[in-house]
Amino acid sequence: MSAIPKPKPEELLRKTFARFTDEEIIPVAREMDEEEKFPRWMFEKIAKTGAYGIRYPRSVGGASGNTTQFCIMVEELARGSMSVAAFTAMQCLMGTNFLFQYGTAEQHERLLKPAIRGEKVASFALTEADAATDLGGIKTTAIQDGESWVINGSKTWITNAPVADFFTVLCQTDKAKKLRGMNFFLIERGTPGLYVSKKFQKLGTRATEISELAFSDVRVPLENRLGNEGQGLSNLLRILSVIRAMTAALSLGLARAAFDHSKRYTLERAQFGKKIASYQLIQQKIANMATEIWASHLMTYKTTEMIDSGERALKEASMAKYFASEVACRATDEATRIFGAYSYSMEYDVQRFYRDCRFLLFGGGTSEILQTIISRECGVF
Repeated sequence: MSAIPKPKPEELLRKTFARFTDEEIIPVAREMDEEEKFPRWMFEKIAKTGAYGIRYPRSVGGASGNTTQFCIMVEELARGSMSVAAFTAMQCLMGTNFLFQYGTAEQHERLLKPAIRGEKVASFALTEADAATDLGGIKTTAIQDGESWVINGSKTWITNAPVADFFTVLCQTDKAKKLRGMNFFLIERGTPGLYVSKKFQKLGTRATEISELAFSDVRVPLENRLGNEGQGLSNLLRILSVIRAMTAALSLGLARAAFDHSKRYTLERAQFGKKIASYQLIQQKIANMATEIWASHLMTYKTTEMIDSGERALKEASMAKYFASEVACRATDEATRIFGAYSYSMEYDVQRFYRDCRFLLFGGGTSEILQTIISRECGVF
């Protein structure tokens, strides 16, 4: 008798987080959105699943998972709440990656391990008002002064900033070198000269708090530079494919939510004496949504497979993020058309999906910049 095949770790992980999303997130997703504040109780509940350490080794309290498993997790969370998925992804990836890679043992004990346990909130500060996707235009500076770095400048649209305990901040250490003169720095909340603005009022992802940061002669010790001098950009590029694959997974989760709600509604809603699912135009919408979601799934997880096998995958990750985020926007738009006037009511979740999808168009690179990158990767420049 042949042995019963064991489920793959990825399958078990998906089932675990699908169940968590169904039981713990979806029932309170609307409440979190309407409160428009960081749900620390949910942040702590997610910590108990081990989610924040999924990418990190067991030596620091992680689960030694891979990129595919990480993306499966955030996809399932996004199906329930894009806000929850967004702050979880920040905690798992951008907010803690450079601290793990380049932080000291003392910093790991004091900041990284507590972040993995959900005891501290991490944030990542890259964007500036006058730079946006132009990293060479970043104006925040870090100048060495004796045994300290002195940081001046500002950052905007920083996820988790109003509630974060520490920040990974991209600065210029040598303006003359531009892209080759950038480095990441660790700055803790409460450091003199660090100012956090009030949170932004946003269209979507309202349970994720975002604000500006300002640095006025902020002093941090020399060991707070995360990485070797001038290697900030190259270190960022090493995880850029993961960031884009992760954003594709977030998009996939939201598109699935829009599809699931739309499908259920078509089987319940009656017009002209029959269920609207029986109308060919509605069937076409459902078919198109399902097809594009399947294509997003294939692109996303082919990309994570490449990343996990050590391939560069910049082109593929850019394609996946570009395609999947646009699919999510089309899916949520179609959902509002299927629901008709009811999509304009706060009673139905499709209005939240429609608002939240805009978040996906900017993180990890806009569609426009990604088209340029894909073209360049294809040999056209």
